[in-house]
Amino acid sequence: MRTIIITGASGGLAQEMVKLLPEDRLILLGRNQEKLEKLYASYPQAECIGLDITDSSAVQQLVEELTQCYGKIDVLVNNAGYGIFEEFDQITNEQIHSMFEVNTFALMNLSRIVAKGMKEAGKGHIVNIVSMAGLVATAKSSLYSATKFAAIGFSNALRLELMPFGVHVTTVNPGPIRTSFFDQADPDGSYVKAVDRYILEPDFVAKKIVKNFGKAKRELNLPWLLNLTHKLYTLFPRISDKLASKMFNYK
Repeated sequence: MRTIIITGASGGLAQEMVKLLPEDRLILLGRNQEKLEKLYASYPQAECIGLDITDSSAVQQLVEELTQCYGKIDVLVNNAGYGIFEEFDQITNEQIHSMFEVNTFALMNLSRIVAKGMKEAGKGHIVNIVSMAGLVATAKSSLYSATKFAAIGFSNALRLELMPFGVHVTTVNPGPIRTSFFDQADPDGSYVKAVDRYILEPDFVAKKIVKNFGKAKRELNLPWLLNLTHKLYTLFPRISDKLASKMFNYK
Protein backbone atom coordinates (compact mmCIF):
# COMPACT_ATOMS: atom_id res chain seq x y z
CA MET A 1 0.00 0.00 0.00
CA ARG A 2 1.39 3.37 -1.04
CA THR A 3 1.28 6.39 1.24
CA ILE A 4 0.27 9.47 -0.74
CA ILE A 5 0.08 13.07 0.48
CA ILE A 6 -2.18 15.47 -1.41
CA THR A 7 -2.32 19.17 -0.51
CA GLY A 8 -5.24 21.41 -1.44
CA ALA A 9 -7.38 18.33 -0.94
CA SER A 10 -10.71 20.15 -0.84
CA GLY A 11 -10.31 21.21 -4.46
CA GLY A 12 -12.03 19.59 -7.41
CA LEU A 13 -8.89 18.10 -8.93
CA ALA A 14 -7.90 16.45 -5.64
CA GLN A 15 -11.39 15.00 -5.25
CA GLU A 16 -11.10 13.33 -8.65
CA MET A 17 -7.65 11.94 -7.82
CA VAL A 18 -8.94 10.41 -4.59
CA LYS A 19 -11.61 8.51 -6.53
CA LEU A 20 -8.84 6.82 -8.52
CA LEU A 21 -6.80 5.71 -5.49
CA PRO A 22 -8.97 3.24 -3.53
CA GLU A 23 -6.06 0.94 -2.67
CA ASP A 24 -3.72 3.62 -1.31
CA ARG A 25 -3.30 5.26 2.08
CA LEU A 26 -4.17 8.90 1.48
CA ILE A 27 -3.08 11.83 3.63
CA LEU A 28 -5.33 14.71 2.59
CA LEU A 29 -4.28 18.19 3.64
CA GLY A 30 -6.39 21.33 3.60
CA ARG A 31 -7.10 24.44 5.63
CA ASN A 32 -10.48 23.21 6.89
CA GLN A 33 -10.44 19.76 8.45
CA GLU A 34 -14.21 19.69 8.96
CA LYS A 35 -14.75 20.34 5.26
CA LEU A 36 -12.28 17.61 4.34
CA GLU A 37 -13.96 15.08 6.62
CA LYS A 38 -17.36 15.81 5.05
CA LEU A 39 -15.96 15.50 1.53
CA TYR A 40 -14.19 12.22 2.20
CA ALA A 41 -16.49 10.57 4.75
CA SER A 42 -16.98 7.59 2.42
CA TYR A 43 -13.25 7.01 1.87
CA PRO A 44 -11.91 4.87 4.75
CA GLN A 45 -8.38 4.94 3.33
CA ALA A 46 -8.24 8.74 3.64
CA GLU A 47 -6.83 10.57 6.65
CA CYS A 48 -7.97 14.20 6.65
CA ILE A 49 -5.72 16.76 8.31
CA GLY A 50 -6.38 20.46 8.70
CA LEU A 51 -3.07 22.25 8.17
CA ASP A 52 -1.73 25.63 7.16
CA ILE A 53 0.90 24.55 4.64
CA THR A 54 2.62 27.94 4.94
CA ASP A 55 3.50 27.08 8.56
CA SER A 56 6.91 25.43 8.02
CA SER A 57 7.26 24.10 11.57
CA ALA A 58 3.81 22.48 11.45
CA VAL A 59 4.65 20.89 8.09
CA GLN A 60 7.96 19.58 9.44
CA GLN A 61 6.24 18.06 12.47
CA LEU A 62 3.53 16.44 10.37
CA VAL A 63 5.98 14.81 7.96
CA GLU A 64 8.00 13.44 10.90
CA GLU A 65 4.84 11.98 12.45
CA LEU A 66 3.74 10.42 9.16
CA THR A 67 7.17 8.91 8.63
CA GLN A 68 7.10 7.40 12.11
CA CYS A 69 3.63 5.95 11.53
CA TYR A 70 3.98 4.66 7.98
CA GLY A 71 7.72 4.33 7.42
CA LYS A 72 7.90 6.31 4.19
CA ILE A 73 5.96 8.57 1.88
CA ASP A 74 5.67 7.22 -1.64
CA VAL A 75 4.03 10.11 -3.47
CA LEU A 76 3.67 13.81 -2.67
CA VAL A 77 1.18 15.81 -4.72
CA ASN A 78 1.60 19.55 -4.22
CA ASN A 79 -1.84 20.62 -5.40
CA ALA A 80 -2.60 23.68 -3.23
CA GLY A 81 -2.67 27.04 -4.95
CA TYR A 82 -4.80 29.98 -5.99
CA GLY A 83 -4.77 32.84 -8.46
CA ILE A 84 -5.74 36.45 -8.91
CA PHE A 85 -6.06 37.96 -12.37
CA GLU A 86 -5.38 41.68 -12.09
CA GLU A 87 -3.43 44.51 -13.70
CA PHE A 88 0.12 44.62 -12.32
CA ASP A 89 -0.32 48.06 -10.76
CA GLN A 90 -3.48 46.99 -8.95
CA ILE A 91 -1.77 44.17 -7.04
CA THR A 92 -0.89 44.91 -3.42
CA ASN A 93 2.31 44.02 -1.61
CA GLU A 94 0.28 41.79 0.71
CA GLN A 95 -1.16 39.88 -2.25
CA ILE A 96 2.34 39.34 -3.67
CA HIS A 97 3.64 37.85 -0.44
CA SER A 98 0.51 35.80 0.26
CA MET A 99 0.42 34.14 -3.14
CA PHE A 100 4.11 33.29 -3.13
CA GLU A 101 3.67 31.78 0.35
CA VAL A 102 1.04 29.33 -0.90
CA ASN A 103 1.90 28.73 -4.56
CA THR A 104 5.69 28.66 -4.29
CA PHE A 105 7.23 28.67 -0.82
CA ALA A 106 4.90 26.02 0.65
CA LEU A 107 5.48 23.79 -2.39
CA MET A 108 9.24 24.21 -2.06
CA ASN A 109 9.26 23.59 1.68
CA LEU A 110 7.07 20.49 1.63
CA SER A 111 9.00 19.08 -1.33
CA ARG A 112 12.28 19.70 0.49
CA ILE A 113 11.15 17.98 3.68
CA VAL A 114 9.52 14.98 1.99
CA ALA A 115 12.28 14.58 -0.59
CA LYS A 116 14.83 14.06 2.17
CA GLY A 117 13.07 10.87 3.26
CA MET A 118 12.55 9.72 -0.32
CA LYS A 119 16.24 10.26 -1.05
CA GLU A 120 17.17 8.07 1.92
CA ALA A 121 14.66 5.40 0.87
CA GLY A 122 15.93 5.41 -2.70
CA LYS A 123 12.49 5.89 -4.24
CA GLY A 124 9.51 8.18 -4.32
CA HIS A 125 7.65 10.62 -6.55
CA ILE A 126 6.96 14.33 -6.14
CA VAL A 127 4.19 15.67 -8.37
CA ASN A 128 3.91 19.45 -8.47
CA ILE A 129 0.66 20.74 -9.91
CA VAL A 130 1.78 24.00 -11.46
CA SER A 131 0.14 25.65 -14.50
CA MET A 132 0.51 26.58 -18.13
CA ALA A 133 0.84 30.09 -16.69
CA GLY A 134 4.27 28.97 -15.48
CA LEU A 135 5.31 28.30 -19.08
CA VAL A 136 3.47 31.02 -20.98
CA ALA A 137 2.71 34.35 -19.31
CA THR A 138 -0.29 36.44 -20.32
CA ALA A 139 -1.59 39.87 -19.39
CA LYS A 140 -3.18 40.28 -15.94
CA SER A 141 -1.38 37.18 -14.66
CA SER A 142 1.94 38.76 -13.67
CA LEU A 143 1.80 37.67 -10.04
CA TYR A 144 0.23 34.27 -10.66
CA SER A 145 2.66 33.49 -13.49
CA ALA A 146 5.62 34.59 -11.37
CA THR A 147 4.70 32.12 -8.63
CA LYS A 148 4.30 29.36 -11.18
CA PHE A 149 7.48 30.10 -13.17
CA ALA A 150 9.36 29.90 -9.85
CA ALA A 151 7.72 26.59 -8.96
CA ILE A 152 8.72 25.09 -12.30
CA GLY A 153 12.31 26.31 -11.95
CA PHE A 154 12.53 24.77 -8.49
CA SER A 155 11.02 21.50 -9.71
CA ASN A 156 13.42 21.24 -12.65
CA ALA A 157 16.44 21.66 -10.39
CA LEU A 158 15.04 19.28 -7.77
CA ARG A 159 14.48 16.66 -10.47
CA LEU A 160 18.16 16.74 -11.39
CA GLU A 161 19.29 16.49 -7.78
CA LEU A 162 17.01 13.55 -6.98
CA MET A 163 17.46 11.63 -10.23
CA PRO A 164 20.55 9.70 -9.04
CA PHE A 165 18.58 8.49 -5.99
CA GLY A 166 15.64 6.99 -7.86
CA VAL A 167 13.22 9.76 -6.92
CA HIS A 168 11.04 11.25 -9.66
CA VAL A 169 9.83 14.87 -9.93
CA THR A 170 7.00 15.71 -12.31
CA THR A 171 5.47 19.09 -13.07
CA VAL A 172 1.86 19.09 -14.22
CA ASN A 173 1.06 22.21 -16.22
CA PRO A 174 -2.62 22.31 -17.11
CA GLY A 175 -4.55 25.07 -18.75
CA PRO A 176 -7.79 26.17 -17.06
CA ILE A 177 -9.63 23.40 -15.21
CA ARG A 178 -13.33 23.51 -14.39
CA THR A 179 -12.96 23.81 -10.60
CA SER A 180 -13.65 26.32 -7.83
CA PHE A 181 -10.25 27.92 -8.59
CA PHE A 182 -12.06 30.54 -10.66
CA ASP A 183 -14.39 31.54 -7.82
CA GLN A 184 -11.54 33.75 -6.65
CA ALA A 185 -9.50 34.21 -9.81
CA ASP A 186 -12.46 35.09 -12.04
CA PRO A 187 -15.38 36.11 -9.80
CA ASP A 188 -17.55 37.52 -12.60
CA GLY A 189 -17.03 34.46 -14.81
CA SER A 190 -15.94 36.43 -17.89
CA TYR A 191 -12.61 34.62 -18.29
CA VAL A 192 -14.16 31.17 -17.93
CA LYS A 193 -16.76 32.06 -20.54
CA ALA A 194 -14.09 33.34 -22.95
CA VAL A 195 -11.91 30.22 -22.70
CA ASP A 196 -14.68 27.65 -22.36
CA ARG A 197 -13.46 25.66 -25.37
CA TYR A 198 -10.06 25.19 -23.71
CA ILE A 199 -11.27 24.28 -20.22
CA LEU A 200 -10.26 20.85 -18.97
CA GLU A 201 -12.51 18.61 -16.91
CA PRO A 202 -10.96 17.69 -13.53
CA ASP A 203 -11.57 13.95 -13.93
CA PHE A 204 -9.61 13.95 -17.22
CA VAL A 205 -6.63 15.73 -15.63
CA ALA A 206 -6.77 13.50 -12.55
CA LYS A 207 -6.55 10.34 -14.68
CA LYS A 208 -3.51 11.69 -16.51
CA ILE A 209 -1.77 12.50 -13.21
CA VAL A 210 -2.54 9.27 -11.37
CA LYS A 211 -1.55 7.20 -14.41
CA ASN A 212 1.97 8.60 -14.11
CA PHE A 213 2.50 7.99 -10.38
CA GLY A 214 5.83 6.22 -9.95
CA LYS A 215 6.98 6.99 -13.49
CA ALA A 216 9.88 9.18 -14.57
CA LYS A 217 7.62 11.64 -16.36
CA ARG A 218 9.34 15.03 -16.62
CA GLU A 219 6.26 17.15 -17.25
CA LEU A 220 2.65 16.82 -18.24
CA ASN A 221 1.32 19.76 -20.26
CA LEU A 222 -2.42 19.92 -20.97
CA PRO A 223 -4.33 20.35 -23.23
CA TRP A 224 -2.37 19.58 -26.39
CA LEU A 225 -3.29 22.92 -27.96
CA LEU A 226 -1.80 24.93 -25.09
CA ASN A 227 1.22 22.61 -25.08
CA LEU A 228 1.70 23.52 -28.74
CA THR A 229 1.34 27.19 -27.78
CA HIS A 230 4.12 26.70 -25.22
CA LYS A 231 6.42 25.18 -27.85
CA LEU A 232 5.76 28.03 -30.27
CA TYR A 233 6.28 30.52 -27.44
CA THR A 234 9.72 29.03 -26.83
CA LEU A 235 10.71 28.95 -30.49
CA PHE A 236 9.21 32.28 -31.59
CA PRO A 237 9.04 34.54 -28.53
CA ARG A 238 8.48 37.87 -30.33
CA ILE A 239 5.63 36.59 -32.45
CA SER A 240 4.17 34.84 -29.42
CA ASP A 241 4.23 38.07 -27.40
CA LYS A 242 2.18 39.77 -30.10
CA LEU A 243 -0.31 36.91 -30.20
CA ALA A 244 -0.53 36.73 -26.43
CA SER A 245 -1.19 40.45 -26.15
CA LYS A 246 -4.11 40.27 -28.61
CA MET A 247 -5.50 36.86 -29.49
CA PHE A 248 -4.89 35.19 -26.12
CA ASN A 249 -5.74 38.09 -23.85
CA TYR A 250 -9.00 36.80 -22.35
CA LYS A 251 -8.69 38.18 -18.81
